[in-house]
Amino acid sequence: MQTQEILRMLRLPELADLGQFFRSLSATTLVSMGALAAILAYWFTHRPKALKPPCNLLMQSEEVKDSGGARRSVIGDSPELFTHYYDDARTMYEVFRRGLRISGNGPCLGFRNPKQPYQWLSYQEVADRAEFLGSGLLQHNCKPCTDQFIGVFAQNRPEWIIAELACYTYSMVVVPLYDTLGPGAVRYIINTADISTVIVDKPQKAVVLLEHVERKETPGLKLIILMEPFEEALKDRGQECGVVIKSMQNVEDCGQQNHCDPVPPKPSDLSIVCFTSGTTGNPKGAMLTHGNVVADFSGFLKVTESQWAPTCADVHISYLPLAHMFERMVQSVVYCHGGRVGFFQGDIRLLSDDMKALCPTIFPVVPRLLNRMYNKIFSQADTPLKRWLLEFAAKRKQAEVRSGIIRNDSIWDELFFHKIQASLGGCVRMIVTGAAPASPTVLGFLRAALGCQVYEGYGQTECTAGCTFTTPGDWTSGHVGAPLPCNHIKLVDVEELNYWTSKGEGEICVRGPNVFKGYLKDPERTKEALDDDGWLHTGDIGKWLPTGTLKIIDRKKHIFKLAQGEYVAPEMIENIYIQSEPVAQVYVHGDSLKAFLVGIVVPDAEVMPSWAQKRGIEGTYAELCANKELKKAILEDMVRLGQESGLHSFEQVKAIHIHSDMFSVQNGLLTPTLKAKRPELREYFKKQIEELYSTSM
Repeated sequence: MQTQEILRMLRLPELADLGQFFRSLSATTLVSMGALAAILAYWFTHRPKALKPPCNLLMQSEEVKDSGGARRSVIGDSPELFTHYYDDARTMYEVFRRGLRISGNGPCLGFRNPKQPYQWLSYQEVADRAEFLGSGLLQHNCKPCTDQFIGVFAQNRPEWIIAELACYTYSMVVVPLYDTLGPGAVRYIINTADISTVIVDKPQKAVVLLEHVERKETPGLKLIILMEPFEEALKDRGQECGVVIKSMQNVEDCGQQNHCDPVPPKPSDLSIVCFTSGTTGNPKGAMLTHGNVVADFSGFLKVTESQWAPTCADVHISYLPLAHMFERMVQSVVYCHGGRVGFFQGDIRLLSDDMKALCPTIFPVVPRLLNRMYNKIFSQADTPLKRWLLEFAAKRKQAEVRSGIIRNDSIWDELFFHKIQASLGGCVRMIVTGAAPASPTVLGFLRAALGCQVYEGYGQTECTAGCTFTTPGDWTSGHVGAPLPCNHIKLVDVEELNYWTSKGEGEICVRGPNVFKGYLKDPERTKEALDDDGWLHTGDIGKWLPTGTLKIIDRKKHIFKLAQGEYVAPEMIENIYIQSEPVAQVYVHGDSLKAFLVGIVVPDAEVMPSWAQKRGIEGTYAELCANKELKKAILEDMVRLGQESGLHSFEQVKAIHIHSDMFSVQNGLLTPTLKAKRPELREYFKKQIEELYSTSM
């Protein structure tokens, strides 16, 4: 076959689907040197120039003089820590007003009904409704000051942002209440923050709040404002226990008729109290100022400015919980530049459909979602030849990525990756992942397959969201980037775990204008987190790499000893095992009375059947989960990955239980940021864990 004819076939639109492409060519043609030579010739002649990184990638951070080993970003115009990017956007109120101005009153907040296009509220509509709602709150005994805390108990939607902006317009403080923290935690937050007014989305949540009042558990709650319609009976029930129930529209109308001039906040004023769900005990209310939030996203803007400039044309898909700072940081960047935020329908299973309708340019993700994307892609390459070609194409794209070329219009994209990119709407130009460690294998593949800039960050609520971030141009994996220009980072010795700063290892500590002011009404836990010099002690163990980037190697909080005295970090082991193709989720368990580890494994329902079939094992998903032969095969694959990653024998699980249902926020086994709730998992699987130990001794 002639080279030109091969190229013609490779570029036919109807062959963009991988399966159609394979079926169109004979096996001989597929693996012929002529076909590969044609592809390579096309690739080299259409190869664009690499973008220049903003700094020397061999030295992405430097030591701060007389700081005890602290390091800072080398990106920036001065050694001073970054506090803001724009002079006219130093508070979250000013951030939105800037977006209103530069967007020319463009579209701001989008929502959609099933199988319908997105509908949009303009920036001015959002600003007006926020002023009306804020004025209405003032007519209902709220005060325009930072002592006034307003609860928001809702899923992501435009009214959430309107409620937040209403608070900022009048210097009030937002306190998110989680859908999934449980009634005990919601009660605790309302009482701790002295919340008298809560804005909720659905009548069911209003009922939950009223039940607390009826049981005299939250006597301070006086006003519930509902985003959605409700029946008169709910208002009557509230009246009986002294709680006023009003619609959001009613409060906005009241505020429009009794309009009050805005009372904007200062950068040092409190903006939000974000209660972290945690894994044990009551949630902790991290107090974050307007200055904290602005400093953090400004650091991100400074790092990425050389290769990625947000504009009014940017579109963000909002599905990660607004009650967490990761999602809020991304949205802040969008509003600051007059971009649009489209909200998902509320069902994560419809996210792909929402993305195709919205065509976002910015897509924040958590590693669990990346793992599922990766597994689904490879499960569709269901023959050795297809898998080999997919891996071959990925390696060619990865070589481009390593040389600084990020694109989605190569021959490899047309042949192999176009459909993957189209499933995300076809317009994504930036992906940011955080909240948990990302697999280097998965991250490397998706950087190539998705054809856009994929950044990884590390941080926690207490430093607003991020404190390190990928430097543009450094598309290597296995680290979380360099310090942001808004903070310094240092490591401190962890003697009990044998981590020493003299070896470039230790507990990660953060200091800068993005670090929180402490936990609300909790001086004891504030003192544990913040030392006298203002350093935030994260509880994570890091290691400096020669390039000045930070690698997360352990976690102080969840480490335990086995019976023979060895320390084990289960999360590090889980991050290795999760790379096993048929594994969707895994929980590694051990304690000081046992000599070895065991695990609970949830298989990937989409991937496992074909994986099992290749091993001659057939059956439904439920039958496969109960198959002892398949359980043995999964365990062997996990152990193999552990060996390849250098795990010691005591760090490998000796037995596993296969569980068919996913750990989720809804069943109480994951936090709202999709981290494992280890005490809950231990209790939930107590019987299975005991059986694993009794049958594996």
